[in-house]
Amino acid sequence: MSAGRPVALTCGDPAGIGAEIALAARARLGDEVPFFWIGDPSHLPQGAAFQVIAAPDEAVSVAAGRMAVLAHDFPRPALPGQPDPANAQGVIDVIARAVALVQGGQASAVCTLPINKKVLKDGAGFAFPGHTEFLAHLGGVGRVVMMLACPALRVVPATIHIALSEVPRVLTPELLEETIRITVAGLRRDFGIAAPRVAVAGLNPHAGEGGAMGREEIDWIAPLLERLRAGGFDLRGPMPPDTMFHAAARARYDVAVCMYHDQALIPIKTVDFDGGVNVTLGLPFIRTSPDHGTAYDIAGRGIANPSSLVAALKMAQQMAAARGV
Repeated sequence: MSAGRPVALTCGDPAGIGAEIALAARARLGDEVPFFWIGDPSHLPQGAAFQVIAAPDEAVSVAAGRMAVLAHDFPRPALPGQPDPANAQGVIDVIARAVALVQGGQASAVCTLPINKKVLKDGAGFAFPGHTEFLAHLGGVGRVVMMLACPALRVVPATIHIALSEVPRVLTPELLEETIRITVAGLRRDFGIAAPRVAVAGLNPHAGEGGAMGREEIDWIAPLLERLRAGGFDLRGPMPPDTMFHAAARARYDVAVCMYHDQALIPIKTVDFDGGVNVTLGLPFIRTSPDHGTAYDIAGRGIANPSSLVAALKMAQQMAAARGV
C-alpha cells in the first residue's frame, strides 16, 4: 500500500453490507488508498482475504490483495440481514475507537460504514439521532454540517431529518448563517478552495417570486446573504431551486446550500446515485461515509455496490492531504 497515515474504516452494523463492500473497496482500490477496517474478523464473509494488524501503521504494508483488519471483538456472530442488538455496543465502541485513533495521530481520517440507529438505541441505549451527532459529541463540537459530495456537485441541507412542515420554523437566520459559515470554512480547510463560491437556494418555489409564493426570501434570506457578502463571502442567491442544478448552473458554484433535505439530496442522487459521499464539516477530524444505508435486504449476497465507499475513502484521503495530516 502507498505511504501515509491510513484511513480508519469502521465496521458499521455487522448484519449489513459493510464488511462485503469494505472487501470490495480494497480489491478495487488496490494500493491507491491505505485504510484498515475495525471490526470482528469473524464477521467477515467466509473466504475473505484479510490480514490482522496490531497497529494502524501496519496497514500500509499488508500483503497485496488483503484487507488490513484491526480486530475488535463482538459478543455475537454476524447474520446477514438480521441485526442483533447484542452487538450494538460493539458498533458504538468501534466508532469511538476510530475517532480516538485519528485524534491520537495514528490514522488520517474516519470513514464510517452504515449503522442502524434503532438497533443501537434498543441494544445499547444510543442517545444520539445518528452518526453525525455522535461524532460531534466525540469531537467536542456543538454544531456540524452534513455535506453530500460527488465530482459534479456538492450540496448542504440547512435542515435535515425533520418533517417538511417543520422546515419554516426550524430554518432561522441564525441556523442558515451558521450553516454557511461552517460550509465555507470546511471547503477552505478540507478541499483547498481558497474562496468558495456558494449558491444558496430559496425556500419557496421560484425563490418566492417577489413575494407571490412566500416572503421568507424577501423578509430575511436575501438580507442575510447581503450582510454576509459585505463580510467577504461569495454568495449567489437566494436562487430558484428548480434552475440551479443543471450542468451550466453547477459550473458557477462550488457548493449549493439548500433549505431542506430533499431539496439537496434529490439533485445529487440524480446526478451520481452510486458515487455520492457523506462528509461531516465542522469536526476537528475528517469524517466521510458512503451515502447509503445498511441494505439488509441484499446483505450477504455479494451484490452490494462498493462505489460510494470507494469514493468516500478517496475523498477522506484527499481531505487529509488538504489538511496536511
